[in-house]
Amino acid sequence: MQILLNEQPLDITPDTRLRQLRDRVQPHADVLIRNGHAETGDPLLAEGDRIVFIQRGQIPSANELESQLTARHSPGVHQRLKQATVGIAGLGGLGSPVAVALARSGIGRLILIDFDVVEPSNLNRQQYFIDQLGLPKAVALKETLNRINPYVSIEAHALRLTPANISSLFGEVDVLVEAFDRADQKAMLVETFLSQCPGKPLVAGSGLAGFGPSNSIVTRQVAGNLYLVGDGETAAAPGTGLMAPRVGIAAHHQANAVLRLLLGEDPQ
Repeated sequence: MQILLNEQPLDITPDTRLRQLRDRVQPHADVLIRNGHAETGDPLLAEGDRIVFIQRGQIPSANELESQLTARHSPGVHQRLKQATVGIAGLGGLGSPVAVALARSGIGRLILIDFDVVEPSNLNRQQYFIDQLGLPKAVALKETLNRINPYVSIEAHALRLTPANISSLFGEVDVLVEAFDRADQKAMLVETFLSQCPGKPLVAGSGLAGFGPSNSIVTRQVAGNLYLVGDGETAAAPGTGLMAPRVGIAAHHQANAVLRLLLGEDPQ
């Protein structure tokens, strides 16, 4: 009969037990997962069982991790994402969760740029930790992403983007994510990238402050290769702060738009 071991097909005899299989293929594994649940006993395995063996503290190889991501994403999807390069301009409330989502999705290469450092006020919505306070965001986020998926190639720069360096830094990306706070920076990036890197899509954000209705956050094509996420209206102001839930909704709209663009789908 056949089971899936670490998402790979394996033929076993009908009298095979879980721990017997563990002792044969991965004797140091101390967490035994059967059909999504940790097993403490030693059940007889059945046709179609999905088994995962984990040794605490041991990082799976690139091939092992990829095989499990492939099984979740489907082979065709994973291979296309693995070959993609995505740029993220700004690593705050939008950019940092976008980067996390894309790393978990198996994007092959990320180019991350932000000149700022991690401050205490960032912890209310950004993907940083208290022991990273004072670090450049580019450095801190690269550390975090390496803990999530060490096999994503990450190019991180702690610098300020200007019209003079945008095309040299982002010229190779398949999709660019705009994740700035200030309107003038957003406008500068959009205008420069679309003019200097013609044909490449850009996913921007606008209107995501406060705790308004979740469903007012939408993705729409505003021109050619420019896609905008948000409600287009709600900016940060006294009494309307930037809060993790709504910013996170917008960030994941952006990440999903990136995936759909890479896979040849309409992001809207």
